[in-house]
Amino acid sequence: MYAPRPHDLLWGMTPAMLPADAPAWVHSVLAAGEPVVVRRALVAPDQVAVGVRGRGREQRFAWQMRLLDIERWVSPEALRWEGELSSPALRALSQVSAWLNDREWLWGPTGSTGFQLATGIEVLHAGSDLDLLLRAPVSIPREQAARLLKQLEGAACRVDAQLETPEGAVALREWASGARRVLLKSAAGVRLVSDPWQLQEDAA
Repeated sequence: MYAPRPHDLLWGMTPAMLPADAPAWVHSVLAAGEPVVVRRALVAPDQVAVGVRGRGREQRFAWQMRLLDIERWVSPEALRWEGELSSPALRALSQVSAWLNDREWLWGPTGSTGFQLATGIEVLHAGSDLDLLLRAPVSIPREQAARLLKQLEGAACRVDAQLETPEGAVALREWASGARRVLLKSAAGVRLVSDPWQLQEDAA
């Protein structure tokens, strides 16, 4: 069975699955057939934590759905763009595609860029950042992270990249900074760790 991962977009959630106090805009979004995004939270084994996004930054609604209700899903790494570069975020995506593909990274856009590419709904604007997810199953040396960060800083807009480790996610910018401890996001919450690939030493 498909195992949802953070930032995957899921289709299949309907207004009938919402709690009674869900805002009207959330009902409208789901009634239009828009997807929800997988978020990090602990839920029952047959459920997945999801978020519904509206058109404003303040319109975010956290809920959950049954795995059995998932009709379709799209992962960030399945999204690419070769059409018109109508916004700085899409121009930046075109730039970083060449850099990351040359180094054989498994990666993809998330946030507003990923949502627009997956749905065709135009949510990007001139001030939108480009959010990226980089799969990092094994430890990445900080020097390599710093080199990649410097390259991404040459893109057409601000790029916020996060490294997805087996333990959770850490910001590329933070890992590249050389800080002794970095913020790791996981389903259990956030914590400061010295190595986002090896948590045993922090628990010791």
